[in-house]
Amino acid sequence: MSNSQPTQQSKSVAREYVEAIIIAVLLALFIRTFLVQAFKIPSGSMLETLQIGDHVLVSKFIYGIRNPFSGEVLVPIKEPKRGDIVVFKYPQDPSLDYIKRVIAVGGETVEIKDKKVFINGQPLADEHGQFKDNQIIPASDGPRDNLGPIAVPAGKLFVMGDNRDNSFDSRFWGFVDLKAVRGKAFILYWSWDLNEKLLSVDRFTSVRWGRIGNLVR
Repeated sequence: MSNSQPTQQSKSVAREYVEAIIIAVLLALFIRTFLVQAFKIPSGSMLETLQIGDHVLVSKFIYGIRNPFSGEVLVPIKEPKRGDIVVFKYPQDPSLDYIKRVIAVGGETVEIKDKKVFINGQPLADEHGQFKDNQIIPASDGPRDNLGPIAVPAGKLFVMGDNRDNSFDSRFWGFVDLKAVRGKAFILYWSWDLNEKLLSVDRFTSVRWGRIGNLVR
């Protein structure tokens, strides 16, 4: 009896650890699938709003509870609106995630004239757009600075990067399906200068402490 009792106790402790690990994994998967997911910013298409090396948290439930396989909304809450920064599956390769700002939603008409954006014929109050190239490209040479007018279909979004002269977005590859939207970026939880990190012995010198905790707007 004395030999079997410690064995039973050790099995009980091991089982508790296994159960705790399983619960933790399932909880993490649930949170990642339905509530919040972390994403990092790999490019400068959203400068100056989002920097290369920023890490953001994305609310996945703000637009409704979705079927994780089809993207169908099971419990609707609200839809993306103009100005939201959204993470979505890149239409031409759904294995990739892109992050851009919503410029227009279904039923609206978008037109770009010499870099200026118009929605339904009215100029967009474009406080986030950044322009670093003074050259204006004619529509015959590409859609970067002149486009449309084009109508956004129902259930679609027209998105653009804030770094307007250096962003591969709806101007080039079209609309984003609402089913492809993963969620809305809402807070920076980490940020560091990747170029500085590569050059620095002490990685902490590359951390952008002042950006951590900032809301994404």
